Amino acid sequence: MEITRESWGALPTGEPVELFTLSNSRGMTATVSNFGATLVGLTAPDRKGAMADIVLGFDTVGEYINGRGCFGASIGRVANRVSGPFKLDGATCTPVRNREKFQIHGGASGFHTRLWQAEIVDDIKGQHLELTLHSADGEEGYPGNLDVTAVFKLAESGLRLEDRAKTDKTTVVSMTNHAYFNLSGTYTEDVLNHIVTLNASEYLVTDDAQIPTGERADVADTPMDFTRPTAIGLRIDARHEAIGIGQGYDHYFPIDGDPGELTSAAQIFHGGTGRMLEICTTQPGMQFYTGNHMADRTNGKLGAMYGFRGGFCVETQGYVDAPNRPEFPSIVLKPGEIYEQITEYRLSTT
Repeated sequence: MEITRESWGALPTGEPVELFTLSNSRGMTATVSNFGATLVGLTAPDRKGAMADIVLGFDTVGEYINGRGCFGASIGRVANRVSGPFKLDGATCTPVRNREKFQIHGGASGFHTRLWQAEIVDDIKGQHLELTLHSADGEEGYPGNLDVTAVFKLAESGLRLEDRAKTDKTTVVSMTNHAYFNLSGTYTEDVLNHIVTLNASEYLVTDDAQIPTGERADVADTPMDFTRPTAIGLRIDARHEAIGIGQGYDHYFPIDGDPGELTSAAQIFHGGTGRMLEICTTQPGMQFYTGNHMADRTNGKLGAMYGFRGGFCVETQGYVDAPNRPEFPSIVLKPGEIYEQITEYRLSTT
């Protein structure tokens, strides 16, 4: 695997931004920016061998700075929603809200808004990209100086993401990547015809603000059941409480299996192109989101016009609002420990 780097504009502060292109022997490429540790593009062949970019995004760093949706960005310190203050080592931590009732995706100055330091690293398989970030004590309401590394490796089978972090004070960490996929590679169609299988027999019940209540519900005999291959659009507008709250699919699914082990979480298939995306992760669960809040017309890469439900996300992460839910698996990180998670996007055709 080889990596090239190029200038990609600058931030309003004048700091230069770079774009990195990872390539493998199959002709696949992954394009990553050090602004937000963002996955800007990922190409994959269809059943006839034709390459296409299957990740939604923008052409310029300015559009990422001003855009909504966190397209392709690395999210932290805590992905998804944190409902309010929580106790940590006897002290109260108060995440800074960037929504009326909660903080989402690490706050207004979360990792997706930051310029990361980049290094191309040689290894026995070629090269990989390491992006590093320092998050200061108290940032967005979280304790501890946190040093974070996001690693991007393009293997023959697809893209591997590794996140690591260490802290000097007890804190909380739950990272994810917010890539939007459309396996058609055309961007002219929505994702409702994509066939999805989720390795999840339960989902987390939420209130109207999509904050978990602590209850888990079985997916069986509901529109939330993707344990067998099912088209996204088949039941996305069904009359069901969870569907109504999410305005479609925007829910956390605990992954069946042992957290910490690299486990198959989701398989998504696009019949027209034959592309298959399998997502494997060491994370305990995933937020499955089907672009329900995408604008009907959004200017994307290369003149593409993204539409409503034009992409889907499988955001592998810790449980939503875990700091306020002691019954959920902990996302606490202590000094001397290392936070580490792996997520792989495995690509094939059929």
